[in-house]
Amino acid sequence: MHRPADKDLVMSGTDRFEKWHHRNDRAENALIFPDGCRDVLVVHEPGKREKVLLTDLDFQPRVSELAEGTEITGFRLRPGAVVTDEVLLAVARDCAQVEELLGNALDEVNDLDDVIVALTLPMATVEQVSKQAGVSLRTLQRRFREYGLPSPEYWRLLARARRAAGLLASERPLVEIASACGFSDQAHMTRDLRRWFGGSPAQIRRDPYCLSLLTQPALGNWTGEQISTR
Repeated sequence: MHRPADKDLVMSGTDRFEKWHHRNDRAENALIFPDGCRDVLVVHEPGKREKVLLTDLDFQPRVSELAEGTEITGFRLRPGAVVTDEVLLAVARDCAQVEELLGNALDEVNDLDDVIVALTLPMATVEQVSKQAGVSLRTLQRRFREYGLPSPEYWRLLARARRAAGLLASERPLVEIASACGFSDQAHMTRDLRRWFGGSPAQIRRDPYCLSLLTQPALGNWTGEQISTR
């Protein structure tokens, strides 16, 4: 899930999660792009009880309706992170301890963290990554299912699309970006970016708001570094 990108956004982060805060003074439709991350949200809506939500991983862009006066404190989990229902219940019981609870829950790295990072690298293939991990392709796919995560190909394809989208902020020609990111040609890149982000490379390049969303820390640039093809 992508956080709203505006002047009211306040962010801080660790290697386990990125904390953010957003408040909207009027009703709005928040654009959300696939990013390979789940968010734990503590949501305050006027006249309603505080609630705690865990977002799903997205496969296509969507819009989330936010009522006037909605205030959200979000914790974007590192790509592929898994949080149990028990942790969410503990957060709901004591939201003041959410950072400690999430930090403890995510302190132990699962055995797919390095695999997901490898899948985000330029020119990576699932077959190569499975060999590097010392397991068969079928075993690797099964491990992702056991964690309730999308297939390895999801992470590879989304990371490639996000890498290309991040480079649209530069003045590099589109055909050069397509080649550098491992697409067969510019048309291939255009199809993928439309699928994941709902617009062509040219449309995204002309939209500063979309570019700001697509360069937030997430799959492929979790540390906040610029997405690179090197």
